[in-house]
Amino acid sequence: MGYPGRAVRGGWGGWKGWTLLVWVAAVSLVPADGRRVRQPRCPVGCTCTKDNALCENVRSVPHTFPSDVVSLSFVKSGFNEITGGSFVHTPALQLLLFTANSLDLIDEDAFLGLPHLEYLFIENNKIASISPFAFRGLKALIHLSLAYNNLETLPKDVFKGMDALTKVDLRGNNLICDCKLKWLVEWMHHTNATLDEIHCIILQCAEFASYQSLKFESISVEAFTFGTDQYVVFAQPFAGTCSFLEWDHVEMTFRTYDTIESTSTVVCKPMVIDNHLFVIAAQLFGGSHIYKRDTSANKFIKIQDIDILKIRKPNDIETFLIDGESFFVIADSSKAGSTTVYKWNGNGFYSHQSLHKWFRDTDVEYLEIANKPHLILSSSSQRPVVYQWNRSQKQFDRRTDIPDMEDVFSVKHFRVKGELFICLTRFIGDSKVMRWDGAMFKEVQTFPSRGSMVFQPVSIGNWQYAILGSDYSLTQVYQWDTKRGQFIPSQELNIQAPRAFSLVSIDDRVFLLASSFKGKTQIYEHLMIDLSN
Repeated sequence: MGYPGRAVRGGWGGWKGWTLLVWVAAVSLVPADGRRVRQPRCPVGCTCTKDNALCENVRSVPHTFPSDVVSLSFVKSGFNEITGGSFVHTPALQLLLFTANSLDLIDEDAFLGLPHLEYLFIENNKIASISPFAFRGLKALIHLSLAYNNLETLPKDVFKGMDALTKVDLRGNNLICDCKLKWLVEWMHHTNATLDEIHCIILQCAEFASYQSLKFESISVEAFTFGTDQYVVFAQPFAGTCSFLEWDHVEMTFRTYDTIESTSTVVCKPMVIDNHLFVIAAQLFGGSHIYKRDTSANKFIKIQDIDILKIRKPNDIETFLIDGESFFVIADSSKAGSTTVYKWNGNGFYSHQSLHKWFRDTDVEYLEIANKPHLILSSSSQRPVVYQWNRSQKQFDRRTDIPDMEDVFSVKHFRVKGELFICLTRFIGDSKVMRWDGAMFKEVQTFPSRGSMVFQPVSIGNWQYAILGSDYSLTQVYQWDTKRGQFIPSQELNIQAPRAFSLVSIDDRVFLLASSFKGKTQIYEHLMIDLSN
């Protein structure tokens, strides 16, 4: 079978040592009154020799074997799981083999109580899942084979504590070498064990790596292109500024470009119209304003104030184009304000439509549903409301709301293969992902929210992510699994009170910008890691 030339490796100097060991064991089984204790018989369905046992077509792992059995094999057995503590009654085992069985799962502590086990062969089965602690306690194991199973991944640190390993065989599995198996590649470089060639379906992993820390708090972030250059603008509520950064192509960092001084700034929204850059600076106090970039003077100039009677407590701004005309909408979260749509008339922006009053809107999202412009308004006082653009009236009409979704702080949309999805953020409770089915949004997945004020989908090439921030724990990064049609956990980021995320692509590199309300604003780089080497 390709195993070592000796049956098992003992610690007593070969078979003479084993003879002595068996004799000592036999003597120890004789009680003080001289009566001999009956040795366990070979289980039904098994064939036992002096030190070997072979079980075929058994329905479960027997609990009794002769005490001198040191190698045990299971062939064509009927059980599909190796449960915890299955071999605590056979502590002398040094070799254990499973082949051509219907096994598909190895449970936690499956091999507990086998301190002398040196060879473990689990081959030609149907193993698809292994507990992270399946091999716990196997400190003497030197050869592990999981060859020719249905493994697509392995849990992190599954080999932890197995310092005696010299050989691991994973051949014949269709491993998906993504970020979840990055640990295995790193382990291979630090272990003394050798591995046969691994066949991988995917040889790339992507992750967000910390790149630059900015020494200020921020509440919103936007990336934009003006001319041929890319810029970033952060709203700093405590400093009262819109802080613009540009990319330093020499130092390879983001540096200060310009600032707009304001008061209690909550949103700085850039908008490019006919090669002119405008910035809507939304403030909690002193009204909100619109600035224009004067390229000849190389500075921002205030050109317009926004009606303070309509916009009293701005919370979010969206910009969009409809039939070639430029609009922006401000979500107002005050009791007396009104979420309002503004339109560019060639000289300035004027109030085009007030959507509704008294609803204390916290977020507005522009998206197209069935090629028709829509707005979704989130509010602390009602369920998210969906508005549809009326082309004849050139206004938004209330269409419907999203049922059973009270206390939604924000809604953000994304698309996967043409299908429309939305991420709905709740501060406490369950944030959700929903899919448009042609008539309404239906729930796809829920995510526990613990102080979440942002659930942002971001797309990088073929990678689709959703980032769920938290004021009380780590920020969770989820990656879209096309096979499952859902998000799966990908990474955790340490950001204090995140409020917004944005992407910027510069010099064939992609950066994730993360605003932080209570700590340093963070910049991460999206890295592609080649696992083939």
